[in-house]
Amino acid sequence: MSTTAITGARVFDGEKPLGVTTVVIRGGTIVQVGGEVPAGAEVVDGSGATLLPGLIDAHVHTDRDSLALALKFGVTTELEMQGVNTRDRRGAISEDDSVADVRSSGFALTPPGGHPSELFPKDFHPGGPAGGRGGGHRGEPPYRPDATSPEAAAASVPQLLAHGSDYIKFMIDDGSVEGHPGLPMLDQDTLNAGVAAAKRHGALTVAHVLTIDAARMAIEAGIDGLVHLFVEPPTDEIVTMIKDSGAFVVPCTVLNASMMGVTGSELADDPRVARRLDTDWDATLRSCFGHYPQGGFQDVLDGVEALADAGVDLLVGTDVSQPLPFLGGLAHGASVHQELQNLVRAGLTPAAALRAATATTARRFRLSDRGRIAEGLRADLLLAGGDPTTTITDSLNTRAVWRRGTRLAV
Repeated sequence: MSTTAITGARVFDGEKPLGVTTVVIRGGTIVQVGGEVPAGAEVVDGSGATLLPGLIDAHVHTDRDSLALALKFGVTTELEMQGVNTRDRRGAISEDDSVADVRSSGFALTPPGGHPSELFPKDFHPGGPAGGRGGGHRGEPPYRPDATSPEAAAASVPQLLAHGSDYIKFMIDDGSVEGHPGLPMLDQDTLNAGVAAAKRHGALTVAHVLTIDAARMAIEAGIDGLVHLFVEPPTDEIVTMIKDSGAFVVPCTVLNASMMGVTGSELADDPRVARRLDTDWDATLRSCFGHYPQGGFQDVLDGVEALADAGVDLLVGTDVSQPLPFLGGLAHGASVHQELQNLVRAGLTPAAALRAATATTARRFRLSDRGRIAEGLRADLLLAGGDPTTTITDSLNTRAVWRRGTRLAV
């Protein structure tokens, strides 16, 4: 079993900077932090760079191609918030160190005709060939829960878990932000019943919300995390509710910006990004959702700042999906770095933003084997030139990426 020692690099362990420290990996595991280089180890010179835990995107919709793209940007794990990469369907991905690892909610609880059906053109069907763009899978279709009543929602939760969902997601959206007001939406009783059933089974619960009213419903139901931030200006009431509940928030500021008509063109122009994107992803990143042009992005940043000041756990996520312009403004991997920049713009320190993409996400999603640089954990690592703990844009200076100790050619 080969041993690799990364020397001369500053180390950010997922929670705090450790200074210049040697990190040793053997097989797929971190076996030493600090100390001398073991005899016979392959040495990687990290001088002038910072070694970080592999980044985690806490909100995606993904497939094998997208997981491969994410890994090129140092994103070693993606958390799917609706899709097919459940525990019983991702064996090949889990064993493939050329792509990011993945966890999945499976399909979310939403009423018939509810969100996200309004996002897709008529006759468009998400999904596709196994391993290809669209995230499809040959064999049995994924389990689709029933959210037509409290009883149906409660009965669907153990079925989702039995089919390999890692956590349970609820859609709370009437379509108003997407320009489709009046969509069927979960009512409070059905939401409450579903969340309560998940808690009885020990499952983590998350909710899609884009408005303060939806966020309030989720918090009142006892949700563990909000995987969007509302597009409205924050109120003291909702910030206090979230803080007091102990819920985490995945702001997905890059998604909110896209909803408000902001494209990712500036990010796409960055040569560190451009060289990794094919023409489809470049076109997608340069597009946007554009469904909520009346919104103000400063309101989103103010919401992030208010939650951070209140001590709410913030997690980095993007809501990136497929390389299609109508799902635009986002690209796998690249948009994680934009999200980091947005969190810093909202007032977080670079180190706090990096925690939101590493240790905090791992802790809140119960991923005890990753998200930090510590002995015994997975060797999921990003070596970035410069020092992202002081200059967040340095996170894009990718020198090397390891997934389970296997170095990716970047």
